[in-house]
Amino acid sequence: MTIDTAFTHFPSLTTKRLRLRSIRPDDAEALFAILSDRQAMEFYGHEPHQTLADTQELIRRIQAHYAARQALRWGITLQGEDRLIGSCGFHHFDEGFHRAETGYELNPAFWRKGIMTEAVAAILTYGFTELGFHRVEAIIDIVNEGSKNLLLKLGFTYEGNLRQRYVFGDRFEDEHYFGLLKDEWSGSV
Repeated sequence: MTIDTAFTHFPSLTTKRLRLRSIRPDDAEALFAILSDRQAMEFYGHEPHQTLADTQELIRRIQAHYAARQALRWGITLQGEDRLIGSCGFHHFDEGFHRAETGYELNPAFWRKGIMTEAVAAILTYGFTELGFHRVEAIIDIVNEGSKNLLLKLGFTYEGNLRQRYVFGDRFEDEHYFGLLKDEWSGSV
């Protein structure tokens, strides 16, 4: 499979406990429950969504980015259920250099259960084996211990920070970079 295949037919993935599928317009309420939650959005780099219309617009952008081959974002559901509990995916593709950036968010009711570890492990395996990635990157706020621990558990290496690289509200924030190479990925956690 090549990266072209992923943008021809959306790839659904399954794990022991999860199903990763495309994000649909009827996911708006479940996604809004996550993206309007201050705790879930604390390190997201954007203010929490204020209205369902904010989330509906985001879903339109997710679909447009997929159609333009700019991003691949999976909705996370529990096996046997269809309600979205989070999402994860790849963006900032650089096909020439075989790399992409990953990002994720999860409903706080499902934190600390290994769900995001399982979901991101599935997309990493897909990215390295099916999309031909050589490198996957993640950029986080270093005080987000949950995200930092997730990345380290998956085998990512902390590669450094760019000081005051982005603005959040009225303050400048550092970005912290993590990277994982294909030959470092064991395929399991």
